[in-house]
Amino acid sequence: MTSQALHRAAAQETLDGERLADPRRLGLWAALVGLFAVAASAAGSWIPSLWGDEAASLMSATRPLPSLVHMLSYVDAVHGLYYFGLHAWIDVFGSSAFSIRFPSAVAMGVCAAAVVWMCGRFRTLRFAVLAGVFTAILPRLIYAGEEARSYAMTAALAAVLCAILVEIGRRDSRARGAWIAYSAVLTVGIWLFLYFALMVPALAVIVLCSAPLRRRWRAAAVSTAAALVLASPLAWFGYMQRRQIAFIGQRESITPEVLLRNMWFQEWWFAVIAWALILVAVIFFAREAVRIRRSGAPLGMRLETVALSWMVLPMGILVAASPFVSGYTARYGTFSAPAVAIMMALGVRRLARLPRRWLGTTLAAVSVAAVVIAAVPVAVSQRGPYAKNQSDWNDIAAFISANAVPGDGIVFDDGARPSQRTRLAKATDPTAFRNVTDLLLKTPFQKSYTWYDQTYGIPRASGMGRFDGVDRVWVVELKFSGVEDTWGLEQLQSLGYHETRRVDGAGSVILLYER
Repeated sequence: MTSQALHRAAAQETLDGERLADPRRLGLWAALVGLFAVAASAAGSWIPSLWGDEAASLMSATRPLPSLVHMLSYVDAVHGLYYFGLHAWIDVFGSSAFSIRFPSAVAMGVCAAAVVWMCGRFRTLRFAVLAGVFTAILPRLIYAGEEARSYAMTAALAAVLCAILVEIGRRDSRARGAWIAYSAVLTVGIWLFLYFALMVPALAVIVLCSAPLRRRWRAAAVSTAAALVLASPLAWFGYMQRRQIAFIGQRESITPEVLLRNMWFQEWWFAVIAWALILVAVIFFAREAVRIRRSGAPLGMRLETVALSWMVLPMGILVAASPFVSGYTARYGTFSAPAVAIMMALGVRRLARLPRRWLGTTLAAVSVAAVVIAAVPVAVSQRGPYAKNQSDWNDIAAFISANAVPGDGIVFDDGARPSQRTRLAKATDPTAFRNVTDLLLKTPFQKSYTWYDQTYGIPRASGMGRFDGVDRVWVVELKFSGVEDTWGLEQLQSLGYHETRRVDGAGSVILLYER
C-alpha cells in the first residue's frame, strides 16, 4: 500500500482522536433519524387551519393543468414546479390538510438523513446523529415540515447538495456522475425557490477552502454554470413578476429580532441557547484554524467551513440586498437552517471535549437537554388550531356548515389582501359552504388568471340582482391582532339588512344579517 493510500485509510479511521462513523452503520442511522424527522414534522400537522400561502398552494395545485399553466404565465411562476408536484400528489392522495402538508414532512426526513450522512463523514456516529436530531427539531425546520409550501424541500436539497460536494471531495476519482447529480440538485433547488441560487456563493467558498475540491474547481464551475443556465428561464419569470411580492418589503422590515430570533428559532429562549452553542463552535474553530495555519499545515475540508458558509452567506447576501430588492421574509432562511443545526451540534461537541472531562460532559449533556426541552413547546405552539397567522378557517367552515340553510347568501371580507381574505375558507373547503350562495363571486379562481377568486363589490352585485330574494346573509369579516374589519356592512345596511347574530372567532367575526 502506498503512503498516500495509508494516509487515506488513517483519515477514514480517526479525526482529532475520534473514530469516524462506519459507512454501513451511518447509512442505517441516517435512515432512522430521517424517519424520526418525518414523524416529528407530521405529528399534529392536520390540526392548524390552512393559511394564505398554503391556500395559494392548494388552489393552484387543484386547478386543471391548462388553467395552472395559464396562471403561472401571470403570477407565481417561481412556485410553478412545486405546484405541479403537489398537483400530482393530490391526484393520488387527496387534498386534506394532512395530505398536502405531508410531502414537506418527507422532505424534512431527507434533510435530516443527509445531515447525518454528511456529518458522519467528518465526525463520529454519535455526533452525526446529534446533528440530525437537532435538524429535525429546529423550530424553523419543523415548522417548514408541516407547511404546504416548498421551503422544507429547499432545505432538503441544500443538505443533499452539500453532502454531494463533501463526497466529491473525499474521492480520488473524477466523480463525473457526482458532478451531474450536484448540477441536477442545484437546478431543481432553484426551480423550487429562486433564492436558492444564493447557495452558489456558499458552495464556491466551500470549494475554494477545501484542497481536494479546489483541485477540481473547473468541474465545480462548469456544473454550477450548467445549473444556472438551466434555471435562467425562472429568473426571467421572477423578474417579470417581481411586483407580486413587492408588498413584503413594506410588511416585514429586517430588525435584530428578525435576524436573531425569527429567521431560525421563533422563540427567544431557544434563540439564546442556539446562539450560545454556535458562538462556542465558532470560537473554538477560529482558534484551531489559526493554530493550524501557523503550523504551516493545510486546513483541509472542515465541517465548520461547510456549515458556516452555508449558514452565513446566502442569508447575508439577501439581507444586504434587501434595501435594494424588495422581498424578504424570515422563512427565506429555511434552506440555510440545517447548517444552523450542524453548528449547534458542533458547539455541543466542543463543550464535550473541554480539558476537564467531567465539566465538558456535564455542559454538553445540559446543552442537549436544553435544546430538546426548548424545542418541544415551540413545536406544540406551531401545531395549535390557529398557529398559521391566526387563521381560523376550520372554525368558519364548521360553523357555516352547521348553521347555514339552503337559500342563505354569504359575503366575505374583500377589504384585506388576497392571502388574508376570509373567502379562502370556502376555497379550501368548498363542501362546508354547499348551503350558501357566494353573492359577490365574479370569477372562480379555477378560471382566473391569478390564484384567488375575482369578486364584485356589494353595490355592483346588488345592481345585478344577486341579493334579490335573499333574506339571510352571512358575513365573514377578518379579525387580525384584535382589530375587526367592517368591510361592506354599511352597504348591507343600505340594502335593508340588519345584524341579528354575531360569533367572534380567533381570526374572524361571523355575522348574520337579515332583512
